[in-house]
Amino acid sequence: MTSPLILINFKSYREGAGNNAGRIGEAAELVMSETGVTIGVAPQYVELHPFCKHYEIPVYAQHIDAVEGAFTGRVPAFTVRAAGCTGTLINHSERRLTIADIEACVEAAKFNHLESVVCTNTAGVSAAAAAFGPTYVAIEPPELIGSGVSVAKADPGIISASVECVKNINADVKVLCGAGIQSGDCVKTAVDLGADGVLLASSVVKAKDPEAVLRDLVSKL
Repeated sequence: MTSPLILINFKSYREGAGNNAGRIGEAAELVMSETGVTIGVAPQYVELHPFCKHYEIPVYAQHIDAVEGAFTGRVPAFTVRAAGCTGTLINHSERRLTIADIEACVEAAKFNHLESVVCTNTAGVSAAAAAFGPTYVAIEPPELIGSGVSVAKADPGIISASVECVKNINADVKVLCGAGIQSGDCVKTAVDLGADGVLLASSVVKAKDPEAVLRDLVSKL
């Protein structure tokens, strides 16, 4: 059985920069190596190449742009791949895209041999995203993101409904869930409802002891 994915988004938090980012990377690598549970990270852009070089964990970009050539301030998929990344987030609720841009970014990720994690906010949008054939669809009700209230407890139905909708469109697309994920119980509930892992941020990035939080997150798997 494939291990669930615990994917940590560093966002633009100060706690996810510099030496603090390194602490999280070290903790993720240690817990992954000891437990066998896959722990991926989506650090800030300046950290992508250092993370890929120094840590034996999957590294994801927080966003890509489906462009190359004479563009400024963009993040082409091929640069993310050249940095050594495993994949990328697409359409996070804090970086929303049009449906056409989502499709273009998924295709750019495929062309550059990157996994794609398309973030969605409803079961219906999850089904639409699944039609593009990403690696993952990550369902995150935006009202629960950063709230400290877990989607696995507040709205478990959206997890099971999203899994059903996605699998009806493309059985090969895996499903993550996010928003308020903060404990091993949350992760276990998500997996029991059919999810292939979780996407989370502040509960790890802002933690005083990221290793302890990560150990708790994988403790029920």
